[in-house]
Amino acid sequence: MSLYRLVYYSENRISSSVADLQAEVEEILAQSRRNNALVGVTGALMFSSGYFGQVLEGPQAAVEATFERIQQDPRHGDVALLEFAPTDTRSFDTWAMAYVGEDSALFAHVGRETGFDPDKITGEALFNRLRAMVATNAAVA
Repeated sequence: MSLYRLVYYSENRISSSVADLQAEVEEILAQSRRNNALVGVTGALMFSSGYFGQVLEGPQAAVEATFERIQQDPRHGDVALLEFAPTDTRSFDTWAMAYVGEDSALFAHVGRETGFDPDKITGEALFNRLRAMVATNAAVA
């Protein structure tokens, strides 16, 4: 089976209270984990109040279909595809969807360097940051 990796970020379009925001993110995770497990997609999601950043890995058709659903989801705005390429291995093979949480300080590391400017941020930079965060964050759900 040929594997693909897709990296993107999007603006958070969830407008609600902190409790409602947390519930919405938890729903995104639950739905992602169910759907991804069924089609062989793995990955990781990080979230701050302003942005989602995500890596998806798996069969090309499954990754494309998952990304299409994300682009149609009204909770995601200005979706920016950073990378979509074949890969030899999965980096999140034990996660239907790892989650790094709302720690804006973790997400800000990438933001400080790039300002989330599509002309500056790369898929590799976001992928490497997410991989490092999942590897070192004991609170990954």
